[in-house]
Amino acid sequence: MNLRDTLTLSFSTVVSYRTRSLLIVLAMALGVAAVVVLTALGEGARRYVVGQFSSLGTNLVIVLPGRAETSGGFPGAALGQTPRDLTLDDALFISHLPQVKRYAPLNVGVAELSAGGKLREVTVLGSTSELLPIRHMKLSQGSFLAHGSERSAQIVLGSVLAHEFFPEGNAVGQRVRLGDSRFMVSGVLAVQGESMGFNSDEIAIIPVDYAQELFNTNTLFRILVEARSRNAIEPAKAAIAHALKLRHDGEEDVTVITQDAVLATFDRILRALTLGVAGIAAISLAVAGILVMNVMLVAVAQRTSEIGLLKAIGAPAADIRRLFFAEAVWLSLAGGAIGYALGNAGAWMIRLAYPTLPAWPPAWASVAGVATALITGILASLLPAARAARLDPVLALSGK
Repeated sequence: MNLRDTLTLSFSTVVSYRTRSLLIVLAMALGVAAVVVLTALGEGARRYVVGQFSSLGTNLVIVLPGRAETSGGFPGAALGQTPRDLTLDDALFISHLPQVKRYAPLNVGVAELSAGGKLREVTVLGSTSELLPIRHMKLSQGSFLAHGSERSAQIVLGSVLAHEFFPEGNAVGQRVRLGDSRFMVSGVLAVQGESMGFNSDEIAIIPVDYAQELFNTNTLFRILVEARSRNAIEPAKAAIAHALKLRHDGEEDVTVITQDAVLATFDRILRALTLGVAGIAAISLAVAGILVMNVMLVAVAQRTSEIGLLKAIGAPAADIRRLFFAEAVWLSLAGGAIGYALGNAGAWMIRLAYPTLPAWPPAWASVAGVATALITGILASLLPAARAARLDPVLALSGK
């Protein structure tokens, strides 16, 4: 038989045994679909985390009080203690380093915001005007703690807060009370949504000096630093750590982390997770391959007369092997194609249900899923094909 005859006859055989073929195709399809959907979830989680960290800023270096130890903390961390706290003087000292483009000291706390007879508890950030470009925030109205006015009683409201307290949209210029102090609304943040579990639409931002007075502290929660370029991130990290060590009497009592380092760690973890779930899903393809082999071994017993007839009219053993091989290829291709379609449909449904999760299946997973299904089916056909090729034509024709 030539190739065309082999493909035509094998396809006719696959179609004629509808139930058997449907079960094999379904097993293959479910295996491929599982690979596509699970890798889409893993890749979606990775892209989501990468996007969230990217939204924090560009070329970002973060300075935290307390030295990170190999145990993951620092002495006294459980009691909220650090060898030495970060201060505004530390932040100012860092700003003079040549690797630093801009910096923003940061205080975080909770206080009651009231205006127009309305009252609610809000998260308050204390910082400077540089927080806006460092954190890639945008304003929909007004200004953002203008340079030189950090000591003025200004406040910037998130979009949700501005709408709640001033539904008519005239928030800028209005007076509000935060804790025991009065502030004038200088600006309203544009809608930004949630980032890393932090909703910037429901925050209030005030000058860092006022925040320290409000929270009765002279220390900082963090110092956000933007390096001059991507190549300057690591030099900036080293320079900041060295400068603060000198300021703190030779003590390494701060932790300096870079956005890229944290992002790379999460990226490695989530890539490993994606590969892990892909491997688990691929096991189902191995199970499907065993099903193909079992069903085709049964088919050899059922089709002994047909095989005997082919051999009696001169079909060599190689043709018999190719016939079973071609049947496995048809079944695997059908299962892979249907599984690919089902997997992409499943990923699409996930994106509809969770719009913030970019659950797009990676190309390598789709190709690997279909290829694994094809290889598994082919390998599973080898034993049945060899058994069929060894049948004695006389005994096969007699049905023995």
